[in-house]
Amino acid sequence: MLNLVKQSLTIISMRFRIQTDIFRKAIEATSHATSTSNLTPILENILIDAGYKKVTLTWNNLDMAIEYIVDIGVDVEAEGKYTISSKFLTSYIALIQDAEVYVTLEKGGSITFATQSSETKFKWTSPEKFPTIPSIVTGQAISLNAREFKTAIEKTLFSTADGSVRPMLAGIYMRSINGELIFASTDSFRLSEFRIRPETTVAHNPIIIPEKAANELSRLLTDDVKAIEICTHESQLLAIVGPIRLTSRLLAGKFPDYEWFFPSEYRSKSVVLRSEFVNALKQANLVARQNNFNTRIRSKHEGKIEVSTGDTEIGASIVSISGSVEWQEDIIGVNSEYLLQALSVIREDYISFEYKNPLSPVVIKWVATGESKQSYRHLIMPLKI
Repeated sequence: MLNLVKQSLTIISMRFRIQTDIFRKAIEATSHATSTSNLTPILENILIDAGYKKVTLTWNNLDMAIEYIVDIGVDVEAEGKYTISSKFLTSYIALIQDAEVYVTLEKGGSITFATQSSETKFKWTSPEKFPTIPSIVTGQAISLNAREFKTAIEKTLFSTADGSVRPMLAGIYMRSINGELIFASTDSFRLSEFRIRPETTVAHNPIIIPEKAANELSRLLTDDVKAIEICTHESQLLAIVGPIRLTSRLLAGKFPDYEWFFPSEYRSKSVVLRSEFVNALKQANLVARQNNFNTRIRSKHEGKIEVSTGDTEIGASIVSISGSVEWQEDIIGVNSEYLLQALSVIREDYISFEYKNPLSPVVIKWVATGESKQSYRHLIMPLKI
């Protein structure tokens, strides 16, 4: 290893040795939280804290922070902390091919990144102005299956609102009722609800997880992660995923009591093969996009479902697919783009769509095969035919 530090003359403020692949994984897992802020330049930096037998990397954009705790593959020789440009560190680690990186901070000087074949010096910034993360007691944490939690996010995240008018809609509503965990989101035009029944009974106060935090958690929950711990305190959320701790502000306000939006009874119900329905909607979209995606769905008793559009400047479309129709034959107008987004998060082969009348919401559900501990329903407000 090349050595830019003169041991006998330089006062070392911090030094540690870390395996490159672990360092890279920590940076890649948490770098999305950094902010680009001309008003608060420190938020563009990463805080690196070398403590007793561990190194913690922290990103913080005031609304959300991510900490990655490295306690394996690291050897701390001198404790200390500093902040450094996130852009530099991300670019630097992507180019390193040597097995280990030696990080040394000289008091009053620069920070040195040295490997077996390279040395790089870079300016560092004092950590004094780096924002602190609220302390949350983990004693009240609940442990959830990581795959189920990620599925819940994927099935509800797309229908959150932008939050400019009603901030409490810019996230995923999470609550527990009678042993079920319920996740919901809405932008006032559509609503998603996903329910799971965990192996162990879970009780949790209602919270609203911001869209950005939920999206980040979904990214962190890779296939090798088995569990996620969730705990809250006042207006803060702490999620623990292995060596990663994500802290985020919860959204304030009361999530709408949405149950009454779902009709208590339906007049028309159709069951179709999801892949055929998606294909028909995509064909309709070629024309419907010229008319705000206004698409008509007609259910016929002879086992046919028609997906059509009205006349637009570029033409019209009508596609007929097979399906089963129960109760009354009818027609309803929906936003086909919304419907396609809902169908994209359903993996089951068959789906049902139900409505009370052409002026009531359309409710899409998956058709489960056998017993299931999960359920999903998506509501879309109707359009004028």
